[in-house]
Amino acid sequence: MKLRIKGNSLRLRLLRSEVTNLLESGRLEEQIHFTSSTDATWTYALEYDRSTALLTLWYSDAEIVVVLPTPEAERWAKTEQTGIYAHLDIGRNGTLEVIVEKDFACLDFSDDENVDTFPNPSAGAVC
Repeated sequence: MKLRIKGNSLRLRLLRSEVTNLLESGRLEEQIHFTSSTDATWTYALEYDRSTALLTLWYSDAEIVVVLPTPEAERWAKTEQTGIYAHLDIGRNGTLEVIVEKDFACLDFSDDENVDTFPNPSAGAVC
């Protein structure tokens, strides 16, 4: 699962196997270690929950979790739908854009770079 943070936006991109694992387990997570200290880790996760009606986000000092409503997660995973998009109200700080997308094959990389990606809808298109 790739994480991209830019300004007030958070984007998660998932490979095919990760989408499958999310559906099977209900949660995906990755950790980043900033130093050799066990306290210097941060977790980012994606999960789905039947009791959630809208995309939500949970935040703590050591973890960020994007929570998808189960029907929306299943529809996205099982169809050609590219992503799930939301703008969360964060009070006086405006909005946080949250994006969860399928990771498509890059058109200009070798096949090794595209392992386990989704077929790019622009493949074969003429510029």
